[in-house]
Amino acid sequence: MRIVLQRVSSASVRVLSQRTASCPDALPLPEPQGIGLGLLVLVAVSDADDDDTVSWMSRKIAHLRIFEDDAGAMNRSIREVQGEILSISQFTLYGDARKGNRPSFMAAGKPEHAEHIWNQFNEALRSQGIIVRTGTFATHMSVKLVNDGPVTLILER
Repeated sequence: MRIVLQRVSSASVRVLSQRTASCPDALPLPEPQGIGLGLLVLVAVSDADDDDTVSWMSRKIAHLRIFEDDAGAMNRSIREVQGEILSISQFTLYGDARKGNRPSFMAAGKPEHAEHIWNQFNEALRSQGIIVRTGTFATHMSVKLVNDGPVTLILER
């Protein structure tokens, strides 16, 4: 699992197209999802990811001290500041552009596995008392954020 984590003062996602095998315009698009203070979490899943990966990543994010305390030091977790998470599935984080001009996404997980692990990851965060809003798996989305700091980290396991 590869995650890009951004501390935000606000973030939102709007689904621009709905995945379906036939007639994509027939389904209504969901309302935009948004958060205030918290984390925008871009998540890429590999086929090697499993329950242990989900557990480790969700615990790490829930306890990561990247929010400021009263002295201005990064000393508080998302749980301590009662922040929210906007979780976006983003397989392109596994893009490999070392050769040629078109990235290869061979390291990204198969869609069925990736969706299952991403949903499991979101539930693991929720089980720790964090409000988690999400985009929609395998759809075209528009993500807006106000990066706070800026603070951006890459987590990988």
